[in-house]
Amino acid sequence: MTSLHRLMALALTATALSLAAGCAAPSRSGSVYSDRDARQPMQIQTGTIQGVREVRIERAQPTGVGTAAGAVVGGVAGSTVGGGRGSIVGAVVGAVIGGVAGSHIEKNTSDRPGLEITVRTDDGRTLAIVQEADGQRLEPGQRVRLLTDPRGQVRVSAY
Repeated sequence: MTSLHRLMALALTATALSLAAGCAAPSRSGSVYSDRDARQPMQIQTGTIQGVREVRIERAQPTGVGTAAGAVVGGVAGSTVGGGRGSIVGAVVGAVIGGVAGSHIEKNTSDRPGLEITVRTDDGRTLAIVQEADGQRLEPGQRVRLLTDPRGQVRVSAY
């Protein structure tokens, strides 16, 4: 294996690891707590679900890791096409196609199914809370708790 092949293999491995790490997004589920949520007091309200609607939760800012990783992989793969100027053109075209594909892969792996839950609180307010769908069964008419953490983030959980 030549040093160029070793370098390309190392770059591909590092890119794949970066892509895997970059696509992981924190959960927005009502049933998942982060380590910084543990042992924090939460304000509790109770209410009744008025409606539940399926939504899609997108990452607000793509990391760009998918685009970069795809461009590297596509560029390396494209450079094997032809020889001389053909391999340069192949690398450029491969990098563009790989970047677009990597961007789509990152988006599809970071988007999550969610629920928009409309709740009428016992004190008469109507709130809509969006959280990641996690298999918890939430239906109109059901009594629920609204837990608000110190940062003001609210989650809905079954009573």
